[in-house]
Amino acid sequence: MIHTTAPRSRRSGPLKIGVAVAGIAGALALVGCSGTATDTAPEADTGSDDGATTATGSAGDTGSTGGGTYVDGTYTADGTYATPESVETISVTVTLEGDVITDVEVSGDPQKQESAQYQGQFIGGIADVVVGEDIDQISVSRVAGSSLTSGGFTRAIEAIKAEAAA
Repeated sequence: MIHTTAPRSRRSGPLKIGVAVAGIAGALALVGCSGTATDTAPEADTGSDDGATTATGSAGDTGSTGGGTYVDGTYTADGTYATPESVETISVTVTLEGDVITDVEVSGDPQKQESAQYQGQFIGGIADVVVGEDIDQISVSRVAGSSLTSGGFTRAIEAIKAEAAA
């Protein structure tokens, strides 16, 4: 026999309410852990956060800070990240106007075929995540299923912020 409703307990009280509250709190905590993924196939994570960055930039013609923390202009930085097979580097170029990212370009030189796949997915989706956002407010943990590439991107953004600081 198939039951279409779950049997109900005859008990009620503080324990049952406490369990329900704990379940809801747990679900809300998990929602807070979700990233900005648009895909469900993340890169393998080694747990390593070793990475290096280099930054170069050029302020806009006016040299204006645009009323923000950073000097308007176009900045480029490299960010590295470790994969299970190699250490990869991506190059990030952003244009800032009033602390807002108005353009982003990312390029990579993947050392392994799997890295090429994930870098390509990341490059294809990053503009949708960061263009139009305040550079201090962006938080990129995973883009289009690529999570490790995000580490290199974040390192590059930190170097850009240091270079562009007013």
